[in-house]
Amino acid sequence: MLCKSISGVVLAGGANKRFNGSIKANIMIDGTTIISRIIGTLSGIFDKIIIVTNTPEEFEEFKKYKIVKDVFEKAGPLGGIHAALKASSEEALFVFAGDMPFLNKGLIIKQIEYYRNHKYDILIPMINENIEPLHGIYDLSVNITLEEYLKADHNKAVREFFKLVKVGYIQFEDSEETRKAFTNINSPSDIVFY
Repeated sequence: MLCKSISGVVLAGGANKRFNGSIKANIMIDGTTIISRIIGTLSGIFDKIIIVTNTPEEFEEFKKYKIVKDVFEKAGPLGGIHAALKASSEEALFVFAGDMPFLNKGLIIKQIEYYRNHKYDILIPMINENIEPLHGIYDLSVNITLEEYLKADHNKAVREFFKLVKVGYIQFEDSEETRKAFTNINSPSDIVFY
């Protein structure tokens, strides 16, 4: 399945203090970088993939994909989402954190199908009461509101921005498979765990 109306986006953002300044997307797990794992999953689903990074030289091997920089620097994930929305002509973006090495193709496809059958500006997965904003589908129409929000220098938390748009939630089963798919690698101990 190649999704032509939604682009896949990897937020391969900044350096991380807990990894001695290394870019998390380039951390190796079982001999493969996290971003290689992510791209491997996404390339089987999406026709177009966008990588958002302010250090494009770190991702030379992926230059066949569109690589864009933040317009609003130091705006965290919201800045990356904005940059991707600005660079895309698709109807929506499926945005993924660049530190999620265990993405699940089945869950991604299920979320796309749910999005197509409902009318939301943003669709976010939920396990029990926990949400994962960086495994979310963002309609291109939110970009105007997002740009105004970032220009006004509001709180940069993604959840704060959600208050301004119509956000829907897809409930996923609380299983080991689902929890693993939404795992972020935040410190070296997270790698040891897997």
